[in-house]
Amino acid sequence: MTPLLVPPKVPETRSDRVVLRDISWSTYQALVLELESQSGKHLTYDRGTLEISMPLPPHERFKSWLRRIIEIATEELEIEICSLGSCTWSREDLQKGLEADKCYYIQNESRIRGKMQIDLTVDPPPDLAIEVDISSPSLPRLPIYAALGVPEIWQWNGKQIKLLQLVQGRYVERSQSLALPSLNSEDIDRWLLEAQSMGETSWAKAVRQLGCGVWGVGCGELGRGNYSLFTSYALPLYIGTYALPLYLVGVNGR
Repeated sequence: MTPLLVPPKVPETRSDRVVLRDISWSTYQALVLELESQSGKHLTYDRGTLEISMPLPPHERFKSWLRRIIEIATEELEIEICSLGSCTWSREDLQKGLEADKCYYIQNESRIRGKMQIDLTVDPPPDLAIEVDISSPSLPRLPIYAALGVPEIWQWNGKQIKLLQLVQGRYVERSQSLALPSLNSEDIDRWLLEAQSMGETSWAKAVRQLGCGVWGVGCGELGRGNYSLFTSYALPLYIGTYALPLYLVGVNGR
């Protein structure tokens, strides 16, 4: 009898990602370590299936804008956070792992403060993760986040933000953030739209100013007051016998 020839498994490929099947946990962990220094590659693992993705510039832009929104809000609201970037989260007992685009400890910040090693079998997962899904992943990531117990995901699909909260093992869309209740999807959508037509520094200042008005707090640094309306005051500065004008700049209404 002629033996049957089994063709080798061909990886599923797209321009920005590749999917591999029948990958062992040890191989996945070895790749995590091997690619640790290559920030442009993200790994997602689910029970033997491994996806390697290479984020494109639009993905990185929206990720950066969402990061700035979170940092501005927590600074002005004086909320302590722990930012862990695109950290790898995995559990061998679940045979699942992934790298968030960005992730944060907020409610549980004090529990992991100072820890260099976090074990999800004993430590809490991040309170918030950012997912930019402009091009749909081949390997669904939300079920992995749910298995790891991440309470909230901010998912940007290229058109709008979805604030997803974990409820009985599945994510449900809400209009208000769980980790940062002062933020809502309407404001975030508007800020992301504005970011696409503004310089990033000017945009971040505008978000800080507008956010402080919404949150009812006084903005720190240059966020205070109206950026376009400044008042200058001239006071004499005496150096020896010479009087020179010293200009002090203040923000109108402060």
